[in-house]
Amino acid sequence: METPFAQPLYLLAKPAGATCNMACSYCYYTEKKSLTPDGQPRVMSDDTLERFIRLYIESQTGGTAVFNWHGGEAMMRPLSFYRRVVELQQRYAGGCRIENCIQTNGTLLTDEWCVFLRRNGWLVGLSVDGPEEFHDRYRRMRAGSGPSFRRVMLAIRMLQRHAVEWNAMAVVNDFNSGHPEEFYDFFRNIGCRFIQFTPIVERVRADGRLAAVGDSGTLAPFSVSPRRWGEFLCRLFDHWIGHDDVGRIFVQIFDATLANWVGATPSVCSLARECGHAGAIEFNGDVYSCDHFVFPEYYLGNIRDKSLVEMMWSERQLAFGAAKRTSLPQECRRCEYLFACNGECPRNRFALDSDGNPGLNYLCEGYRMFFEHVRPAMDVMAAALRERRSPADAIREFRGHSPIV
Repeated sequence: METPFAQPLYLLAKPAGATCNMACSYCYYTEKKSLTPDGQPRVMSDDTLERFIRLYIESQTGGTAVFNWHGGEAMMRPLSFYRRVVELQQRYAGGCRIENCIQTNGTLLTDEWCVFLRRNGWLVGLSVDGPEEFHDRYRRMRAGSGPSFRRVMLAIRMLQRHAVEWNAMAVVNDFNSGHPEEFYDFFRNIGCRFIQFTPIVERVRADGRLAAVGDSGTLAPFSVSPRRWGEFLCRLFDHWIGHDDVGRIFVQIFDATLANWVGATPSVCSLARECGHAGAIEFNGDVYSCDHFVFPEYYLGNIRDKSLVEMMWSERQLAFGAAKRTSLPQECRRCEYLFACNGECPRNRFALDSDGNPGLNYLCEGYRMFFEHVRPAMDVMAAALRERRSPADAIREFRGHSPIV
């Protein structure tokens, strides 16, 4: 079957499924073990791995295949598994450029791992929630073995010693959301140049399971509130430009906001007009619409029976992606900042809008607060990009005339 569109196709691969050596309180994925029968090994077999790599490379039309190894904890699979990954990628590349990213909590990292990552040019995404007090609040080791911060810091020092490229993914929750400056300074001081701040919002059903879209549920206590999320972003932005870090340290949500301000496609799907191009593949070859929609209702099939193109460009998946735009409530459609957030992620759309219609994003108040706050600065940086000038230079000039900092 031919690839119908010249667009990249992405999948987050789960070679160890939801298995993890940590027990983070807010993790949305560890409960996905329930999707497979007890006793079944939750590891990707060599046959499934080979089929996935071949199909994934064949599905790309842009000359590059970006593999994202995820979890659970991706390093629960041994280094020999990933050496096999590289071997199979080389076998099936056929001129396609191969890139690899691995998301990890860092606690299983060793010097041997770092040598492999550096030699093969892999990017590491490291989950770290800022300073020790923030990080250890919810990110605990499994089986009562205590906090994880010091082990993660050892991992960061190893990555730096071996010159492995890495970036940080930090979860913003009820506990740390009041300290954006301290949060940012932590990453700045350890030499991190790429940071992704992710708001945690989860609801829990009466049976204790996480609520899917459409389910009723109670807001989990660790969830960040809309106002705290907005205040966090506003203060973080001011701190970022106050340090003159535009063009030096890259904060994903600021980059994505600027992309929407100039009409480009943002790097993060939650702020894009539509989604659906990035699915998830479990260890057994099961494919789901999205990493945050690994529920039976969003199961697309298995690579034993269907190609990735058939599943990811199916009418069902296209409808899933388009629904991000078509299911917006009236309040969103009237909003002057619709272009900037596009309703954010559908998984968070469980609030009622001002007309009493369902489908408003729970974090709407926070995003509106943020967009209103950064509008003057975004206008300046967007104008600079259109004029082919440096946004960093433009924001320095802006700071001399604006009370924002």
